[in-house]
Amino acid sequence: MQHTDKRMAVILAAMELVAENGFHGSPMSGIAKRAGVAAGTIYHYFESKDALIEATYAHLEELLIESIRQGYCEDSSVQERFLHIGRALVNSLIAFPMKFRFIEQFHISPYGVASRRERLLGKKDDLVTLLFEDARQQGLIKKLPLPVVFALTFGPLLAICRDHIFGLITLDDLLIEKTVKACWDALKR
Repeated sequence: MQHTDKRMAVILAAMELVAENGFHGSPMSGIAKRAGVAAGTIYHYFESKDALIEATYAHLEELLIESIRQGYCEDSSVQERFLHIGRALVNSLIAFPMKFRFIEQFHISPYGVASRRERLLGKKDDLVTLLFEDARQQGLIKKLPLPVVFALTFGPLLAICRDHIFGLITLDDLLIEKTVKACWDALKR
């Protein structure tokens, strides 16, 4: 196995184990075993379990952003861009339940607090934040704090992904479209 292959195997093993067992139920030895590497090998790539968890989330976020960018048109209206992001997010998360479960665990953990703080209060150049800033400048959405705008958008979308994965609902293109549109309706002025 090559250097990058081993690193990726460790990231994927961490994602799977955390999705299945949570952070505390995923010891480095278990991650190494799942990845098919020696326990010490992980430390050649990551200085700690925290660094591995952060790198795993960064990898999954990058994949999610790539899926959202596919077919995304910067010249479209704010509403069209919002609907595209919502559809792409839901489709990507329900296609890979392990990815969704890891991301969900990350966001409700102390790891996710720093990430949310950076996104909502610091980093202003990500695709979604720029979209919401554009919507505010055009007077298209309610004047609400950015964390509330994120909650009204992503809270319902993540909930339907979770319910789909648990078999409580079946998401098809029409239901996804209606739900994403309902999120837009909750935000628009």
